[in-house]
Amino acid sequence: MSFELPALPYAYDALGPYMSAETLEFHHDKHHQAYVTNGNNLLKDSGLEGKSLEEIVKESFGKNAGLFNNAAQHYNHVHFWKWMKKDGGGKSLPGVLASKFDSDLGGYDKFRADFLAAGATQFGSGWAWVAVKDGKLEIMKTPNGENPLVHGATPILGCDVWEHSYYIDYRNARPKYLEAFVDNLINWDYVLELYEAAV
Repeated sequence: MSFELPALPYAYDALGPYMSAETLEFHHDKHHQAYVTNGNNLLKDSGLEGKSLEEIVKESFGKNAGLFNNAAQHYNHVHFWKWMKKDGGGKSLPGVLASKFDSDLGGYDKFRADFLAAGATQFGSGWAWVAVKDGKLEIMKTPNGENPLVHGATPILGCDVWEHSYYIDYRNARPKYLEAFVDNLINWDYVLELYEAAV
């Protein structure tokens, strides 16, 4: 397979005022495009050319750092765009997801606090996640391009805490960006779709 940059599922200005058109233009058109371009170059002669994106991520981890970094970031971003929508976020989780957040994560308010903390305390670049591991939801954080796939889990929600994801809009205020993401941007329908596919 070759990597391809997906179109954004909304207009560049759709997520304002929480994420600006300028951020999306740089983040999607420049940063994500670079992962796609570099990933395709590194995929050549890697022995993983015929694999799925998920397999490339898992099989390159710890063995081919360049390919892993670009493939994992491509995977992360393919989902990241879909994890957001206009008028998203907040407590209106679909029923099955709400009950799972109650049983596994201690309810919405505890999820919110723990997810914000995971993102805020990830030193340097990385991601905050909700993932399914052994049938249960877990909040995780990973450095750089790492994701739950390489830790035996399946991500159903992730927030990019690399500076390029928020610096234009929030400067160094990562916690404010994380709050805006959780409270105003999460596409819970897509989280549910990934959860149902994972279990």
